[in-house]
Amino acid sequence: MKSQRWLHIIPVAFIMYTIAFIDRTNVSLALPSMSRELHMDPTQAGGAAGVFFWGYVVLQIPGGHLAQRWSAKRFVSILLVVWGLCSVACGFVRTWHEFLVMRFLLGVAEGGVWPAVLVLLSHWFPRAERARANAYWMLCLPIAVIVSSPLSGWILGHWDWRVLLISEGALPFIWLIIWWIYIDDQPAHAAWISAEERGFLEETLHEESRGIESAERVPYLQTLVKPAVLMMIVVYFLQTLGNYGYLFWLPSAIGKAQAMSNLDVGILTAIPYIVTAIGMVILSRHSDKYRERPHHVAFGLGWGALFMVVSILLMGLTPALGFVAISLVGAGTYGMLGPFWAIPTETLPRSVSGSAMGLINALGNLGGYFGPLVVGFVFHRTGDFRYAFATLALAFFLGSMFTLLLPLRAGARS
Repeated sequence: MKSQRWLHIIPVAFIMYTIAFIDRTNVSLALPSMSRELHMDPTQAGGAAGVFFWGYVVLQIPGGHLAQRWSAKRFVSILLVVWGLCSVACGFVRTWHEFLVMRFLLGVAEGGVWPAVLVLLSHWFPRAERARANAYWMLCLPIAVIVSSPLSGWILGHWDWRVLLISEGALPFIWLIIWWIYIDDQPAHAAWISAEERGFLEETLHEESRGIESAERVPYLQTLVKPAVLMMIVVYFLQTLGNYGYLFWLPSAIGKAQAMSNLDVGILTAIPYIVTAIGMVILSRHSDKYRERPHHVAFGLGWGALFMVVSILLMGLTPALGFVAISLVGAGTYGMLGPFWAIPTETLPRSVSGSAMGLINALGNLGGYFGPLVVGFVFHRTGDFRYAFATLALAFFLGSMFTLLLPLRAGARS
């Protein structure tokens, strides 16, 4: 009976956000050829890739609020159409400034999807399952890179970056139909589950929500600026700074280390994300087993910092071992996402958790702007990716330390 939810909700949301992540990150492989054609230096290229996240801020809080109070299904359906249009338009730009504008608008269009889906999952999966549900959905992040890197490399090898962005940008229009047919906002709206399962879910989720609501009654806006929410923003900012700096510039670093074809670079770029997917499953299952979140988050970020440093030390001596080390980074820095996003829905009232997740995602994701920009700047000044990646290791380490300071109630840790 349980498998109905896992097989009905998770795969559809998984593929939907896989498409979103492909449309967001395929520019990483296209950057070298785009930079030449649009006359961008490394700092400009990093800024153009990262400006997405300034647009991403716009719909975060409204997205979480609308998903909670209106409909995650309808809201995401609208966004699928809009982000598809913006993604395709990125393939038609003629100047660096046009690309900057379209990346910003793509960020606006995708901005509400993440908090909306987190709200959707919280309506379908109780606390004992929530880190796994979050992680299995968020496997779309590494899987998108695993699938798209070789494919994007192949497209670049046969055509050019414009064909890449236009062809992959059209995918949301196809998946919109599947999303609309298969997704329901809550168990009460679903005809495909039994009355027994529906009753169990509604009773369990109501009981968990009532426990949070009765524990503390704090005004809406005051809840959004609680110390725990503010600290989660800082932690997520450092995580996204490190991960997106790593994601956008890894193909360029691999290509610079050794002359390779676009397809070879795409295949090598996919390998670290296979390891990442494994780490996400293991860490989320362990977190659910012990019903503990902050220490799992801190461990994941600390793991990422450690192996980023190891990769930097080894890259100049033994590039092969350096690549192995850097392949282990994402297992921790993405693996922490399942436990991390379980925290707001387990510690905040349902009426405000959607908006809080939107706020955390909005401000935290600005790290996705600064990550590529910092890497591009440091590389531009030093000519060595090792110094640039050292800044990412520092971000992961600080995120791990700040996670341990999360001011959660004792009950939230047990």
